Amino acid sequence: MTDFTMSATVAAPYAATVARVRELLGDAGFGVLTEIDLQATLHTKLGVRMPPQVILGACRPHLAHQALEADPRVAALLPCNVVVASEGETRTRVEVLDPGVMRSLSDAPALEAVAAEARERLTGMMAKLTDDDTEARDAAGA
Repeated sequence: MTDFTMSATVAAPYAATVARVRELLGDAGFGVLTEIDLQATLHTKLGVRMPPQVILGACRPHLAHQALEADPRVAALLPCNVVVASEGETRTRVEVLDPGVMRSLSDAPALEAVAAEARERLTGMMAKLTDDDTEARDAAGA
């Protein structure tokens, strides 16, 4: 199966990572339109207990508009989902839907540039997140 997400695991607590991801999304020009607390929702609806996990629906309106102009069906892929999931007290996984998926689902030529810009912005966000993690580990070891 082809990878359809970009992911990183950082050595940071869940709550701090959620806050940092929100900040970095803003720095990359994305706003958070929706938030789904999977832990709370699944516990309420199914009685299931699971570690903290949230889906942040991120959107950059300019890119969303361009994508919708190119192929209105892209609306089914919006907003861009960013998942932050606890993997223990000091480890958190971040997964972002790869905007390149749009290109594989539509042959609209204009989507190429939209997907490339969104991917570049989100890749930069993930790189800053992992840079933060590296810097924190280096400082702890110093």
